Amino acid sequence: MRHARAVDVPLSVDRASDVALGEQLVDQVRDLVARGVLCAGDPLPSSRALAERLGISRGTVVTTWDVLAGEGYLTADRGATRIAPDVRVVPAASELHISTTPLHSTRTRRSVPDTGQIDLRPGKAVIAELDTPAWRGAWRDAASATAGAVPLRQHLAEYLRLNRGVVREPDDIVITAGARDGLQLVLRVLGALRGRRLRVAVEDPGYSALRRVVEATGHIAIPIPVDEFGLNPASLPTGEWAGTGTWDVAETPDAVVVTPGHQYPLGGTMPVSRRLELLRWARQHRAVVIEDDYDSELRYTGQPLPALAALDTNRDTVVTLGSFTKVLGNGVGVGHLVAPDDLLPGLHTLRAELGSPVSAVAQRAIARFMDSGHLQRHTARMRRAYRRRRSLIAHALADLPRVAVVPMAGGSHAVIEVPDEAAAVAGAAQRGVLVSGLGEYWAASTSRAETRTMMSARDAAEAVRAEPRADPREGLVLGLTASDVELENGMRVLRRVLSL
Repeated sequence: MRHARAVDVPLSVDRASDVALGEQLVDQVRDLVARGVLCAGDPLPSSRALAERLGISRGTVVTTWDVLAGEGYLTADRGATRIAPDVRVVPAASELHISTTPLHSTRTRRSVPDTGQIDLRPGKAVIAELDTPAWRGAWRDAASATAGAVPLRQHLAEYLRLNRGVVREPDDIVITAGARDGLQLVLRVLGALRGRRLRVAVEDPGYSALRRVVEATGHIAIPIPVDEFGLNPASLPTGEWAGTGTWDVAETPDAVVVTPGHQYPLGGTMPVSRRLELLRWARQHRAVVIEDDYDSELRYTGQPLPALAALDTNRDTVVTLGSFTKVLGNGVGVGHLVAPDDLLPGLHTLRAELGSPVSAVAQRAIARFMDSGHLQRHTARMRRAYRRRRSLIAHALADLPRVAVVPMAGGSHAVIEVPDEAAAVAGAAQRGVLVSGLGEYWAASTSRAETRTMMSARDAAEAVRAEPRADPREGLVLGLTASDVELENGMRVLRRVLSL
């Protein structure tokens, strides 16, 4: 293996340019990855060696490497800086007429050949809007900070209080690597307290990655159908007389995983009456409600409802999982959770025993980004971008028969009702556009034909009299993190596919 000092790559700087030296290097590395000059696992020069060769300060190179690491391009491997193993090579923009940001793994990972495809699956694209001087500055400052207390939990406590209506002390917050990491911690602690395998209710359709966490940790996932308002507590097993001539003898769940602010993927918002009903059900059956508050910041219309934890005034029922994924991208693996008082000691102990998967530099960078107010401004930009891209999708497909974009109040994805999901997914892939099928979000043990639809009785009656529509259980799920250019090109292809 060559030492980092012996590594050389075609990087240069132009002091006459108006672009800062660090930004020039960042752009060049991105371009080298996009063109396949740098591939996954390739080593890069040490910051000292490159600084000496280019005649610039070592701090400029360190900042460059930190920014690229924060974006997911680079990783540290036994002291050497390398191109990250999951960076994928895509052709240059001149060949595809799309942006050249690398594609990263997200909630689901599948093998896809690198043939210049436009990937519109949820979360697959890097959030280009994050490439700002403020973001790079936060990482530069975090990397140069001296060791000491990490202030992220203090900022998170303020954020939860002001934005989610949840009043907790910084010491009540557990730092995680995201929703899946947080759910795993909660299930391990709750399972140890109950002394057995847990029965965990999950939304159907729902966030398949969280359902897999339940199963991977040895517990039992119980799919619960959702309607236009999300999960209905009346659908949860009670173990009591159901009034239908039979006993509901199914054991009640120990936990319920829900997305009340913006049901994933169908987009419904759980009203306050149903939230209170869910909390009553949970207290009656000694269950824990695990709220995945994954994109509450991205509501386009009106103000988001407070988190479920804000209604849990006794602090005995609700776990809230938070993440920066939908705002900052999947490359920023930082999240948090708050939990009932009886679970917190076990969660803190387990976190300490396992160690934190989130580096101190990453925590300091997020904290500095929040402290400067740039996170709030960036979030506002992302709301506008996602809203614009959802409108772009709706406009592109507006006149197609039996095709409809499901209305949503916010979020970073869109759901499109289509008459033949499998044909649409396959047809788009054959033409170089990757989209997700709605069927991926249903539990394998249930049939979509047996689940309730999102149509109300009134809508169903109108549909009988009107022109036939697509089955609302057949659909596509598109991410909104791709650039406007990628999305426009992808929608032209998808429109042709759905017109066939």
